[in-house]
Amino acid sequence: MIKNDVIVLTTGCNAIACAKAGLLTPESAKVFCGPGLSEVCETVGIPPVLHMGSCVDNSRILLAAAEVVKAGGLGDDISDLPAAGSAPEWMSEKAISIGHYFVTAGVYTVFGVTMPVSGSPIFEDYLYNKLEDLYGGMWDLEVDPIKHAHKMIAHIDKKRKALGIDKARERVLMDMSDRRELEAA
Repeated sequence: MIKNDVIVLTTGCNAIACAKAGLLTPESAKVFCGPGLSEVCETVGIPPVLHMGSCVDNSRILLAAAEVVKAGGLGDDISDLPAAGSAPEWMSEKAISIGHYFVTAGVYTVFGVTMPVSGSPIFEDYLYNKLEDLYGGMWDLEVDPIKHAHKMIAHIDKKRKALGIDKARERVLMDMSDRRELEAA
């Protein structure tokens, strides 16, 4: 994800693996990130993977997404954001409830391994197709971790294109007086 300029917000046990890999340090951005995310991480002084708390603290991610829409002006709804959720290796049934919270908040969410609520073609059609019409988010299933990530990246790229933020632009550095001028306008 980070090689494709996607910042990762994570919760739960995943943070241990990310920390062991050094992804929770700002210095890792130069080593592991694509050029866009590397530049952002270096400029802001953040790591490419941000740990947001225990697995049940996912609401913090949705609060951040809502604030991006509200204050950042990126779309009109969470479903407009270039964002995706992932539960690659669930350890308990709460992964379904957390993931469904994301889906109904408007987030495309990919589940790994086996979806423990599968089996009914009508219900699966509802999960993988109909929920998007109702909430803007939807479930997807992919057990292969590379394909799992590629599905998320494809979704993020589609949303970036819809928002017109899919192409590199000349960056303009602003000092504090320039920023104050923006706020006054």
